[in-house]
Amino acid sequence: MISLSKFKRRDFIKGVGAGVGLAVAMGVRPGFAAGGRVVVGTWGGDYARLLNKNIEQPFLIPQGWEVVQDQAGDPERRAKLAAERRLPRGSVDVHGLNGSNMYQVFQLGLTQEIDYSRIPNAEHLLPSMRDGYGVPHIYSGKVVLFNPELIPSAPSSYAGILSPELGNKLGIIDIQYQYVMLAAALAAGGNLTAMDDGKKLLLEIRKAGGRIYPTNEAFAQGLQTGEIGGGIMWKARAVQWQNAGIKVEAVTPSEGILPYTSGMVIPKNAPNVEGAYAYINASLEPAAQQAFAVDMGYDGTVENAGIDADLKSRIGFTPEEVAKIQTIDQEFILNNDVEMKDWWDKEFKA
Repeated sequence: MISLSKFKRRDFIKGVGAGVGLAVAMGVRPGFAAGGRVVVGTWGGDYARLLNKNIEQPFLIPQGWEVVQDQAGDPERRAKLAAERRLPRGSVDVHGLNGSNMYQVFQLGLTQEIDYSRIPNAEHLLPSMRDGYGVPHIYSGKVVLFNPELIPSAPSSYAGILSPELGNKLGIIDIQYQYVMLAAALAAGGNLTAMDDGKKLLLEIRKAGGRIYPTNEAFAQGLQTGEIGGGIMWKARAVQWQNAGIKVEAVTPSEGILPYTSGMVIPKNAPNVEGAYAYINASLEPAAQQAFAVDMGYDGTVENAGIDADLKSRIGFTPEEVAKIQTIDQEFILNNDVEMKDWWDKEFKA
């Protein structure tokens, strides 16, 4: 098994400020036997819609690929991967997962080691994004979001926004359970593994009336209608929602940002490995990277993304903010995820 490490702060630093270069012509690079069916496991909502708009429609479908999206939540798709592990052919060719869960499914023996020689666009990947277990295509960080009309005193930390004092004006996103629990642990206990302290804080928030929203989109609707005044979310989504006219401001937490990547993994029993690599390669096309930056506010993972400088200043982080980015211990998530999800569903949400 390849050697893997934690997502280091210094690795994230390498990605900041990159992104200059020109877009290459649209279309899948030579070397892929175009045509055939590719099944993509993904979240639903905006992300699924933009995969189709920014990757599938411009790059894959014109080359003859039939792309089918298998939409479900992250835990459900990981469970499906595990359930299908003994089958000679699984039902999905490539899955979209966050960085921690890309690591997890690889360590569990469910996905293939990435063969970068089969991804022409990978030559432009930022060094910090070249993982053996998955290929990140967008990244951001977890920040404090708030509506200044509903929360006049701007929270400057995870502790400030994850506060029972906000009552039912605080929103929590169900599908973000891992990151919410990590942020709560950091806010209440001073480090990312102080789960008991974090759980206590979250139960106090729930008792005070904190609202739980099933998805990122539902959380955004709560912000838009004024049902809630704030919460924590990726800076990318803050930019996206600001562009949509939602009154929300973003603040980098004083404790340090939790970094986030979203990328692609290939199941060991993927029916169409060639199609999976074609999909991953298309996700790294400069035009696709630019489109995700514009549409969702995520920074690119390739050095030739060519993202507009003004936009990059809105979606990225300052050197001072980068210096305080937290290191997520992927082994801790791997060893505790089942217990975290069980507590979240049976105690926090109950």
